[in-house]
Amino acid sequence: MDILDRIPLTSLENIMLPIEDASGLPNALYHDPDMLAEERDRILGKTWSGIGFAGDLSTLGYVKPITFMGLPLVIVRGQDDVIRVFHNVCSHRGMILINTAGPVQGNIRCPYHSWTYDLTGQLKGTPHLGGVGVHKLDSFNCEQHGMKQLSSSVWFDIVFVNLDGQAQPFEQFIAPVMARWQPFLGDSGYARMRREDPVGDQLQGAFTLNVACNWKLAVENYCESYHLPWIHPKLNVYSRIQDHYHIMFANEFAGQGTNVYNLADSAGTQLPVFPEWQTERMKEAEYITVFPNVLLGIQADHTFAIVLEPITHSQTVEHVRLMYVGDESIGETFKGCRDATLKAWKEVFGEDIGVVEGMQRGRASPGFKGGKFSPILDNPTHYFHQWAAKRLIVSTQSTRN
Repeated sequence: MDILDRIPLTSLENIMLPIEDASGLPNALYHDPDMLAEERDRILGKTWSGIGFAGDLSTLGYVKPITFMGLPLVIVRGQDDVIRVFHNVCSHRGMILINTAGPVQGNIRCPYHSWTYDLTGQLKGTPHLGGVGVHKLDSFNCEQHGMKQLSSSVWFDIVFVNLDGQAQPFEQFIAPVMARWQPFLGDSGYARMRREDPVGDQLQGAFTLNVACNWKLAVENYCESYHLPWIHPKLNVYSRIQDHYHIMFANEFAGQGTNVYNLADSAGTQLPVFPEWQTERMKEAEYITVFPNVLLGIQADHTFAIVLEPITHSQTVEHVRLMYVGDESIGETFKGCRDATLKAWKEVFGEDIGVVEGMQRGRASPGFKGGKFSPILDNPTHYFHQWAAKRLIVSTQSTRN
């Protein structure tokens, strides 16, 4: 069944109107369980989506299986220290290759018939392929049957993939963000970002939130500051709604910024800062969504990244990682400051759970028809809705032609 059989084209076209006249995305895109696969193939799969964090793969030879919107994938840190992403299936009979995260000794081995692959995905062993004791056949070319690799890139410690392999090169895709953040991070600030070392098997400076909402509602909530006075009263004390500004650019990015970021004083922390950060802008901070599912925050003394993992149409896992500035920042001297920073963000992000879950429940109501936008305070959310609607319209038109 085509998506337009469930979503009238007019409801998508109404989103493309100026914000004063526009409606929001229709309920089916949040409440219909069949829509998740449609969005994967028509929206997320056609651009660069976040699926995990390179820093979670702590050693050479580490593998981490994930499921991305129903697709079994595996992230691999090779012995050459290159991050690669593969479909997590054996080329022989489609068996799942990796079931648990951890280091691989030697090759990846299929648990079904023991076919083996090296960490670059090359097929290396096919035991008894031609009968007992016959491990190779002249008619079977191992080079043609390795693990199927996806287009991937690592930036801001995030592992991005492009499922259909047709997106523009990642460097071009992310260039507008790097240009915007030049006054804050320059060219070298990204290389200064440090994650805390794990303690045993436990990641530090990291947490996850399981939220009963569609992934898009998490994006919409992150993009705007309209809700600050009521949902984040403590944050609104030092970074008020009137201190925030909108961010929308390059058709792929939207969010908000503040001119009076002051978490360091509020949480009582004192952390090293980026030397690239312009001195006169030390109190600025920006929070940008890289469409479709990556949320970024930069402050002079730390950054964070959130990868939204859509589990079902009404369930999302938010994977949060904090990073600090330089080797000194992750030492014992600053542990208390890091703990206080992590605690503060846990509180802020936790405050959002009730509202996004409430909106998800509301999408079951026939009395809601996509909603309206404040022409002053909802611009980034409308920008995101237009981004999604445009891609659905183009995808549907190309399918029908």
